[in-house]
Amino acid sequence: MQSIEWQYIFDPELAWESLPFLLRGVPYTLGIALVSTAIGAVIGMAIALMRLSPSRTLRSVARLYVSFMRGTPVLVFLFLIYFGLPFVNIQFNALTSAIICFSLNGAAYISEIFRSSISSVNRGQWEAATVLGMTPYVTLKDIILPQAFRIAIPPLSSVLLDVIKGTSLAAMITVNEIFQNARVVGGREHDYMTMYILVAAIYWVICSLFGLFQDYLETVSSRYIVN
Repeated sequence: MQSIEWQYIFDPELAWESLPFLLRGVPYTLGIALVSTAIGAVIGMAIALMRLSPSRTLRSVARLYVSFMRGTPVLVFLFLIYFGLPFVNIQFNALTSAIICFSLNGAAYISEIFRSSISSVNRGQWEAATVLGMTPYVTLKDIILPQAFRIAIPPLSSVLLDVIKGTSLAAMITVNEIFQNARVVGGREHDYMTMYILVAAIYWVICSLFGLFQDYLETVSSRYIVN
């Protein structure tokens, strides 16, 4: 351990001086992650309902979408949107491309979470609601979804954390998020190791805070549990 030259692994002074610049990328990182997850949740709910639909056509379309998105690397899909679509006269800026990519990709995973959560709610509650004269829409909105949401919180939080960490890929198309700023400083100072360690610490703090928020949501939503 004594032979290790620590100054080449982590430079505290450089890390401290560079921290404000790296933190400028936090709004981009969180903005992409939160907006993409929100849009992905809306799309994911629609896909989940398609998967649960009695229509074989809707189920097949939804299944194909999920299969494609889960089987395609995010970076490849990001490049297809940012570099590929201009060849067919469709062009988005880097930030918009990142949001579209993470929204569509995340929707596939979120849809499976919603589908399994809805399916896990006791079928007898659907039958009881029907006996009481409630429409399927009202039953889904007022009875099934609140319970399904409670079940879905942990996996949904995992998806959000994955998207937060995945936004680092947006650096590949020059979005000024945390990792891109770290690459800029690393190249200027010829010290990528310090920057990458600092970036890892920043992501760790962000994800830990969202983990605490997950615990809070689980506590609040526990009132929807039906024994």
